[in-house]
Amino acid sequence: MSIADIKEKLKNLPTSPGVYIMRDINGEVIYVGKSKALKNRVSQYFMNLKSHTTKTDAMVSHVADFDYIMTDTEVEALILECNLIKKYKPQYNILLKDDKQYPYIKITAGEEYPRIFMTRRLINDGAKYFGPYMSAATVRSVLETVKKIFKVRSCSKKLPNEIGKGRPCLYYHIGQCSAPCSNKISAVEYRESFDKISDVLDGKYKDIINDLTNEMYSASDKLEFERAARYRDKIESIKILGDKQKMISTKDDNRDIIGIYNGEDDSCIRIFYMRNGKIQGSEYYIFENKNLGNDALLSGFIKQYYYNATNIPKEILISEQIDDIDDISKWLSEKTGYRILINVPQRGEKVKLIKMVCKNAEESLKQYYFKRNREQMEQNKILSELVDVLNLPHIPYRIESYDISNISGENSVGVCVVYNDAKASKKDYRKFNIKTVAGADDYESTREVIARRINRAYQEEENIGNGVLDKSKAKFLPLPDLILLDGGKGHVKSIRMLMETLGEEIPVFGLVKDDKHRTRALVDENEEYPVDADSPLFRLLADIQEEVHRFAITSFRNKKEKSVVASELENISGIGESKRRKLLQTFISIERIKSATVEELSDVLDKRSAENVYKYFHS
Repeated sequence: MSIADIKEKLKNLPTSPGVYIMRDINGEVIYVGKSKALKNRVSQYFMNLKSHTTKTDAMVSHVADFDYIMTDTEVEALILECNLIKKYKPQYNILLKDDKQYPYIKITAGEEYPRIFMTRRLINDGAKYFGPYMSAATVRSVLETVKKIFKVRSCSKKLPNEIGKGRPCLYYHIGQCSAPCSNKISAVEYRESFDKISDVLDGKYKDIINDLTNEMYSASDKLEFERAARYRDKIESIKILGDKQKMISTKDDNRDIIGIYNGEDDSCIRIFYMRNGKIQGSEYYIFENKNLGNDALLSGFIKQYYYNATNIPKEILISEQIDDIDDISKWLSEKTGYRILINVPQRGEKVKLIKMVCKNAEESLKQYYFKRNREQMEQNKILSELVDVLNLPHIPYRIESYDISNISGENSVGVCVVYNDAKASKKDYRKFNIKTVAGADDYESTREVIARRINRAYQEEENIGNGVLDKSKAKFLPLPDLILLDGGKGHVKSIRMLMETLGEEIPVFGLVKDDKHRTRALVDENEEYPVDADSPLFRLLADIQEEVHRFAITSFRNKKEKSVVASELENISGIGESKRRKLLQTFISIERIKSATVEELSDVLDKRSAENVYKYFHS
């Protein structure tokens, strides 16, 4: 869509509140924003271009089209904006990538045999969540105490399906598990334990302590002193557990304090948690400096950070004013059910707190730079050593390693792992189903994989040159500076011949193993290149070889499992390729399809097909 088309589209925009979605030439969402008057806000992007910031200029230059969604209120627009940012992760929005949140305790209340564990994600899945807590260490301590008091399981067995399939574990024999996996306790009794756990975590444990106290005195009266002592210890443990419950409350002396510091290339936002008048923890977040401005940074951070949070304190202090401060306050107040204020202190003790947090944000950014620079120096040293060992023409900043996995040539899969600056870059890993090679021929399979990978890069270069593809969206560029094969001289010779055919001068070497299947040396088609086994370079090479092997095995197993599932589903009447694909995408494994109810299957298939699948596995 041309600028003229966009300006024509602007004329039809409503003046109501809503969310606008900017897309690039490939239809990818690159920015999501909200406004109380859509027409006014969106029009500003394409008018008065001279007043734009560097970031806005860069974003607008990539906009090929936009969509919008109207809402009834500004708060609804804010919530929708948060949802869409989490869904699309747009390039020009602030992204809380590590999504660190307070740790919570989760009880899977909807299961016949509930589980209890730590999580940082709150999902509307019917489970019970307790928290948030100030640190993961506190959660682990609470969980350890809970499991000892109430003897709930720590294992990952799938109950009730695996009941009776093994003997009770050590925890049962030392009195720290009631062994539901061996039917030592009924489902009803086990669930009752979790009702008590929920009460304790909610702070409602007076009745539990009273009952235990009565049991203790009763045992003592019967001269059963050992049993009485166990009740006494249990009572003390529950009281200690109550003290560990450092959850956020809504008291007036509880607040979050958020400060920001801008470096040359990055910005750091630091948040301190004040509970009961004392600082009890903090986190920091580093953001690439995209010329967003502190307003956009703080606003985006607060919306994403508190999106899933519960029990938010009544006051949030921030270091600078933001445009949508009232909308965010109203949203958080509606979300929690009590009034939440977001304030920018101007005087007094709160200003000192803000200054302290901003100073700590500056220190955190300095430490981040120091650590990053130190790591970069170490990585450069390793790569320079690799240049010396292999006599390479330049430093191999991008290393790609390839491996093939199959059994007797069936379900053959090839993989590529990527190391940028001597660090694994998992987003760049690729896997390839072998298409042209029959049987277990590693040489030809590797040739096929690398040829396809390089040809895909050539195609992307052509598309970028034609304006069809944005360079930032390319998946196979740039080409590697060095290729390492999980194999010996024969592998190297085969791929070097391929490089000659393609006209590429990418160095190719192999990683060979010793008799104990451990990394031994680098090789080309003529000789070995030994590396000091105690050196950082050797550790990097061993890590690369281990990682490419792991990825190859995992990819092969996944492919094999899917092929087994697909072949099993082919036997079901009325289940064609399209329906098999839907089942696989939804349930992943044959076991999950087998255990699914007709209702769950009907969410994916029509009712008749769902009944056919259910009958096939349950006849």
